[in-house]
Amino acid sequence: MSVLQVHEVALQELARQAVLQEYRLPYGEADGLPVEKRDYETPPELLNLVKLAVRVSGMDMGVINIITADQQHQIAAVGVDAGVCSREDSMCSKVFTSGAITALADASQDPRFAENPFVNGGIAEVRSYASVPLVTTAGYALGALCVFSLRVHPFTPDQREGLEILARQVVEVLELQFKTRQLVEALEVVRRSNEDLAGFAARVSHDLKNPLTAILGYAELSEQDDEVEPSGPAARYFSIIRGSASRMLTTVEEVLAFSRIGGAITRRPVRLSTMMNSVLQDVLPLTTSYDAVVTVQDAQLDVDQAQVTALLQNLVSNAIKYSTPDTPPRIEVIGHVGETQVLRIIDHGKGIDPEDRQRVLEPLVRLQRDGDPAGSGIGLATCARIATAHDGLISITGTPGGGTTVTVDLGPAS
Repeated sequence: MSVLQVHEVALQELARQAVLQEYRLPYGEADGLPVEKRDYETPPELLNLVKLAVRVSGMDMGVINIITADQQHQIAAVGVDAGVCSREDSMCSKVFTSGAITALADASQDPRFAENPFVNGGIAEVRSYASVPLVTTAGYALGALCVFSLRVHPFTPDQREGLEILARQVVEVLELQFKTRQLVEALEVVRRSNEDLAGFAARVSHDLKNPLTAILGYAELSEQDDEVEPSGPAARYFSIIRGSASRMLTTVEEVLAFSRIGGAITRRPVRLSTMMNSVLQDVLPLTTSYDAVVTVQDAQLDVDQAQVTALLQNLVSNAIKYSTPDTPPRIEVIGHVGETQVLRIIDHGKGIDPEDRQRVLEPLVRLQRDGDPAGSGIGLATCARIATAHDGLISITGTPGGGTTVTVDLGPAS
């Protein structure tokens, strides 16, 4: 779409987006006044461009006008107060769809402006006047970069070129601010969607727990029934049912925990060694079975103790379970406090291929490698949520000599 063919409806919509949503200016009648002042904070990026336009042109005043179907809004102004007037009174509304700069040494000598209230004394007595259309990359004219003075003064070719360059800069700033706002809104939609998804997962998981528990209980009772032959097919079927129900119940409980964790956190001072004592008690059967050795380099942290304890338990358990076959696992848990609080869990086990290190942090992703233990693919995703809740992140790298190093940023200490 060319500037000359700009569609009024599209123009009005884009202008409203720029004025109402970005600069929070009210849209409506100007209360019967020729020019109504607006009290709002002008974005400094735009104000600086207007100041430069005034200096380049040698004028006394300058504005950025956004023109809607029936009004002109000044979203940045130098030398005058930013205001709003009717489109009928606006000078720029006569030329902003022309596609070219309008530069007049004396606007009162131009038939388009001689009777305009900004020129004939009804509102002001503008003489020198230049207006450059603000045209988006999509070809829509939003308004104009305008400079003017009450004295007669011609514009040189260099001044005209300078104003055209500055007008393009104004459009770039407007489009960047609009895209930034769109991104912020999109992130808010994603956040609400994640909250809704977490709530849905919690409800479904809760609703599934009771029937699964019942299935598991009846399967166990059936296996113990005297009428069921221990070596018969029925016993084998009940064993399969019990095993499947047990795995499903574990997955449901992990999904439920995933949906609940990582939200609001309560930071308080706690030593890494205190949390690791709890972790090692919980994973004692696992460390005993694998003959694992876990060492801790202590640090004072400011974190949500319950959530970070859960994170450590997940990561230490993984480090043990994914160890190299026939080799006792050696796991180092290191805490460090600098600009941020960092935990490193270092193992010397199977490791994770570089192309899989980001993927395994997503929910329900498992690598399906030979010899890997059973799992639901929830643990690392839960750890990632805990790190995010602490304004941090989690990353996975290789350990020199083989193995996996998980680095957890838990945000700054308060």
